[in-house]
Amino acid sequence: MTHIPYGKAASGPWAVEITPGLAGWTYSGLRVADLAADPIAFTTGEEEALVLPLSGSCSVTFGDMVEGGTTTFHLAGRASVFSGPTDFAYLPIGTDVILRGTGRVALPSARATRRLPARHVPAEQVPIEIRGAGQASRQVNNFCAPGVFDCDKLVAVEVLTPGGNWSSYPPHKHDTPNPGEAVLEEIYYFEGGPGYQRVYTSERGHIDTLAEVAPGDVVLVPYGYHGPSMAAPGYDLYYLNVLAGPAGQRSMAFCDDPRHAWIRGTWDGQEVDPRLPFGRTS
Repeated sequence: MTHIPYGKAASGPWAVEITPGLAGWTYSGLRVADLAADPIAFTTGEEEALVLPLSGSCSVTFGDMVEGGTTTFHLAGRASVFSGPTDFAYLPIGTDVILRGTGRVALPSARATRRLPARHVPAEQVPIEIRGAGQASRQVNNFCAPGVFDCDKLVAVEVLTPGGNWSSYPPHKHDTPNPGEAVLEEIYYFEGGPGYQRVYTSERGHIDTLAEVAPGDVVLVPYGYHGPSMAAPGYDLYYLNVLAGPAGQRSMAFCDDPRHAWIRGTWDGQEVDPRLPFGRTS
């Protein structure tokens, strides 16, 4: 199943739980929880993970829960995904964790082998990038992009598309080990909308998805061209991209669908959508 509506991947305390086993691949994962009165305890196991507030705030306590040698990160969070970037926490493999707070939190993850130190990153250190122009204008919060934040395998970014605009455009893929293209398993997790997400066939195999997406929905991209992500007029669209793959060096390198690659050349003559950026001006 490529499109997973909200509620179809719920398990235990997780409103969304996408494991590599459920997705039928090797590396990428995602959990989402709606935090309330009860804390959520879990272990990262063989995965490195991020704690990313989507709305609200939370605390992240980790370490030796038995002996009491624990550390707590307090994440200030944000009102919503359209309020600007948020602070976040990184948790290494083999870590016991307790989450407490209110609101919705996402935990992008990837199977990893290196154990890196736990870290807290403030929101003001998250780079904002504006891509495209005209009706292809969108915002990318590069909080866990290669060259921005160090992980073993995990890559994650947030993309915000104003109503009526297209993102993930031109359509592109990360599924063949070519120069300039990384092999990656990719998850799209949506808030806002409604919107639409397209995934279609590449030389790796047949796939054909055009899904209407709403808050909490997930689209899996095991291979194939993906895009556009279309925000319906009047409805801003958010998605969290989670990517990981077998390469020793993290990369988001992609290959455009050659039928549509020419679109990039049209942006120089167009203005960026004045509704961008969301939530922050610097």
